[in-house]
Amino acid sequence: MFNEITDKLFSQMPTIGGMKEHLDQRTRGDKYIWGLVIVLSLISILVVYSATGSLAYKMYRGNTSMYLFKQLAFTLLGLLVIFGLHRVNYTMFSRIATIMFALSIPLLIYTLFFGAKINEGSRWIKLPIINLTIQSSDVAKLALFMYISKVLSKKQEVIKDFRKGFLPVIVPVFIICGLIMPANLSNALLTGATSLLLMFIGRISFKHIGLTILVAMVPVVIIISVAMATHKSNRSASESKPVVAEKMKGFGRFGTWVSRVQDFMYADKNEVPYQVQQAKIAIANGSIFFGLGPGNSRQRNFLPQAYNDFIYSIIIEEYGLIGAAFIIFIYLVFLFRCIKIFRKCPYAFGAFLALGLSFTMVIQAVANMAVNVAIVPVTGVTLPLVSMGGSSFIFTCCSIGLILSVAKNVEQIEGRAPLETEIEIPADNSEIENEA
Repeated sequence: MFNEITDKLFSQMPTIGGMKEHLDQRTRGDKYIWGLVIVLSLISILVVYSATGSLAYKMYRGNTSMYLFKQLAFTLLGLLVIFGLHRVNYTMFSRIATIMFALSIPLLIYTLFFGAKINEGSRWIKLPIINLTIQSSDVAKLALFMYISKVLSKKQEVIKDFRKGFLPVIVPVFIICGLIMPANLSNALLTGATSLLLMFIGRISFKHIGLTILVAMVPVVIIISVAMATHKSNRSASESKPVVAEKMKGFGRFGTWVSRVQDFMYADKNEVPYQVQQAKIAIANGSIFFGLGPGNSRQRNFLPQAYNDFIYSIIIEEYGLIGAAFIIFIYLVFLFRCIKIFRKCPYAFGAFLALGLSFTMVIQAVANMAVNVAIVPVTGVTLPLVSMGGSSFIFTCCSIGLILSVAKNVEQIEGRAPLETEIEIPADNSEIENEA
């Protein structure tokens, strides 16, 4: 009798093959992208736990696992967001793109004047009750790429025309970047660079793109010129920096930008900003092969934002140059797979959407890594899917969910996946004709 019960019980338990088949039925889209997301999420949990151990010990009275549980929660939430969005037909996002773009403008204006100020920048909105802060620029970037993907797909017949093709695309980019710039110049520049790449692929005239680059370079040239003009080479860094900071307090974060450019251009070894010094020490601690090993970072106790902006330095310290190269490899494979989706997608909106969102993620990753190895001045850019969870983490997951939604549609068209109707909203005929 007991044997019959146990045999029946074990016969009803799902097998590994059955679980894999069920998972394949529920998750669609590019399997490589799914795998890369899982790998980056696991790396994030390991590195964030290592980078925040000492901080958690101080903040939570010896509980070193607090940030680990927080990161696990964000990771699970992010995976749920990806799963939910990838099940939705991406044509729905074409319909709401204009609404989201219109809403993002007053959201950015509100953040600029009434947002929560952290590190001298008003970039966040604090949500009541749950007391959670979100970075409004993340919402705006997602809305912007959805909107310009829609406009590019509908303007292909007149895309070379300045008034009919170029202006409808570039005006939204200037609006969003202009509203992001006062609080976060680096984010605005990265968003603009991604938009230009998308416009180039969308067959915008190269002379129009060149004109846009010249206009965008004006504030950069002004900042560099002021940094060069106000720097006192005969003074120490401690004497020259207050001159810039005091004289430019009335210009928002302009003084901070100038100071960072001066640090990058003129600082000697002993005058390098503290976080850059500690990041260099962390990189020097790592070896070519395996570094100090997981959880053995020394600079996590001294490096500001070791779990966020400078997490790549901790990766190099603990996992060596091989670990650092592996992170770069993951992002390159991710971009390659998204380009493949772009080439296979039969509709212009989906193709532009997948490519634009992948570009912004990879460009952000490159910018973060460049800051960590002191190739560019310090910025407040996180490493996508690796830095400690927050609004940036969740909106990165939103972008990946949209990319996988496009990939799922490509699979269905190629006949490699069954059509699904329970969540999908089919596009109307006029929209398909415009995208074809």
